[in-house]
Amino acid sequence: MGQGEPRQLSMGLAGLSVAPPSLCVFMKGTLGIKSCDFQAARNNEEHHTKDISSRRLVVRRGQPFTIRLHFRAPVHAYLPALKKVAFIAQTGEQPSKANRTQATFPISSLGNRKSWSAVVEERDAQSWTISVTTPSDAVIGHYSLLLQVSRRKPHLLGQFTLLFNPWVREDAVFLENEAQRCEYLLNQNGLIYLGTADCIQEESWDFGQFEGDVLDLSLDLLSMDEQVEEWGNPAHVARILGAVLHALKEKSVLPTPQTQAAQEGALLSKRRGSAPVLRQWCTGRGRPVYEGQAWVLAAVACTVLRSLGIPARVVTTFSSAQGTGGGLLVDEYYTEEGLQNGEGQRGRIWIFQTSTECWMTRPDLPPGYGGWQTLYPSAPKGGAVLKACDLVPVRAVKEGILGLTPAVADMFASVNASCVVWKCCEDGTLALTNSNTKYVGSNISTKGVGNDRCEDITQNYKYPEGSLQEKEVLERVQKEKLEHGEDNSIHPPSLETADPLYLFLEAPSSLPLRGDAQFSVTLVNPSDQEKAVRLAIGVQAVYYNGVLAAELWREKLLLTLSANLVRRITTGLSFSHFARSPPENSFLRLTAVATHSESSLSCFAQEDIAIGRPRLAIEMPEAAEQYQPLSASVSIHNSLDAPMKDCVISIFGRGLIHRERSYRLGPVRPGNTLCTQFWFTPVKVGLQRLNVEMDCNMFQNLTNYRSVTVVAPELAA
Repeated sequence: MGQGEPRQLSMGLAGLSVAPPSLCVFMKGTLGIKSCDFQAARNNEEHHTKDISSRRLVVRRGQPFTIRLHFRAPVHAYLPALKKVAFIAQTGEQPSKANRTQATFPISSLGNRKSWSAVVEERDAQSWTISVTTPSDAVIGHYSLLLQVSRRKPHLLGQFTLLFNPWVREDAVFLENEAQRCEYLLNQNGLIYLGTADCIQEESWDFGQFEGDVLDLSLDLLSMDEQVEEWGNPAHVARILGAVLHALKEKSVLPTPQTQAAQEGALLSKRRGSAPVLRQWCTGRGRPVYEGQAWVLAAVACTVLRSLGIPARVVTTFSSAQGTGGGLLVDEYYTEEGLQNGEGQRGRIWIFQTSTECWMTRPDLPPGYGGWQTLYPSAPKGGAVLKACDLVPVRAVKEGILGLTPAVADMFASVNASCVVWKCCEDGTLALTNSNTKYVGSNISTKGVGNDRCEDITQNYKYPEGSLQEKEVLERVQKEKLEHGEDNSIHPPSLETADPLYLFLEAPSSLPLRGDAQFSVTLVNPSDQEKAVRLAIGVQAVYYNGVLAAELWREKLLLTLSANLVRRITTGLSFSHFARSPPENSFLRLTAVATHSESSLSCFAQEDIAIGRPRLAIEMPEAAEQYQPLSASVSIHNSLDAPMKDCVISIFGRGLIHRERSYRLGPVRPGNTLCTQFWFTPVKVGLQRLNVEMDCNMFQNLTNYRSVTVVAPELAA
């Protein structure tokens, strides 16, 4: 399907056949219309939808658009009939005035933004240019526009699509800042943040909300909801889309990548943008989406919301407590050898978790809770798929207003819970450890407005740690939970001992792939007595959602700590020591457990470490001229201990390259650098992004990007 080409609509048109705008309409003896020009190119430019199509009319509500009626004879011959002309705009399978999916309005001299209206702007002997205005709270969707004379049978003039409008103040999705509108609605080049709180990694992402079929696919998803009359409410639309996308994602996910051969699994894991995933989910065909990349749900939801005119962005929370049921304590269990053992009953801390925020007013809630709202999809209960998504005001999370909507408690816990670490003893008992509590809900990140920098928005979700405001919110939440008979524990139990021992762990934020680094364990004996200490250190591979992937390495040490001694132990951390290679897209979890032989109390510390892969470098100009050849140099240094073989580099970028290109290159020996140069011709003006991806036998999906400003030839001269 080409850009902007019409497609078969999923919604009927109340018995009317769909016809192109050039349909010839003739009402014998009364009115003859030769054609109706919907002026798609002009209107779409004014309505910020030109990137969707230049041939198909796509407009935003609350803002006028023009159509041009061409008559079969001089217009004065039809003046009596024209006084009785009315337009009918309708959407949905059963349009009706009662549910606001049908409107009948005359051609008048006054426009009205609060209702459907039509005004003649220009006229000549055989044509009229008419300005049509839609209400700022109109139902969105695919519309048919009909012409009716004196209550006769209406005739179809053509079709258009109506979207939400962040540019109109009366619209519930109005966003005042133009730079934010450009970023959160019009920008197709996204960045999604992965990694750990100490090593944030950016992933270039193509939202593709203006690709030819994305708008239609988005409305097809929405059509699973039969309450078409509610499609003017962005909160309702966002909840429906969140629920439907979550259900589709769940149907398309395989439990683990180990079900396929490694090579096939690598191919399955390629996710560069939302549009291919959306097509796959909507059609049920194509490759499955692995759980290890389920974060694409947030990106696809962002795409669908933007395509319909709702400002949206992807947000990443690092160290996010999930599955707590609103409780503020999370249990983790470790063996005496320092390895994580099973899963607690009170949730799990994810290394990172992505979500989708969208911007709108919330007249259904008390004042003050408009602005950014977070989609919070959940498993449907009793088959109620379309109700399985809450829309949580971010401000309610920050203030701890748990009863405002169902999921506020879960989201509050995700950024405020504390972790309780237990040691599983050999005799089957559990012993509480003295651990440095993980800081949950940190470095909440999203792409900056108008730039490629990471913006920290943690202050939107919580008050600063240790502040008076944070204390007041936590105390109020604790009191509320107590009044409702819920678990009111907010802070992990404290341990006091007359014979203390302290443990500190220092580790790098990332470890080079197949490389090595150093970490240190510091033990402090503040007492006047010598201590015999058992120290257990372990490394495991963990997926981003906290699920264990593999045991990699462990070591035990027996130490004697003299009185009032601080002892620092530094040792190497190396891939060569691991029992196996960590799975693709996993992290390293380094843990240390120290136990004083005279006491049952153990000290615990943990660090999550990202796996650093070789850097893919791109050199290209920051500015280029449209239709003039442009070159980019790509290089990669092999810092690994083995040759990189089967190297394939792919380049792609909307507005720069017509379709993706892939090149197979020779092997790169250890210590050598691979350099190659590509030429391409930019065709689209504006800020464009070149994406480069490399696969080889050592790793998959190594990516990087560079942005370039493309200017028109006359401006470059």
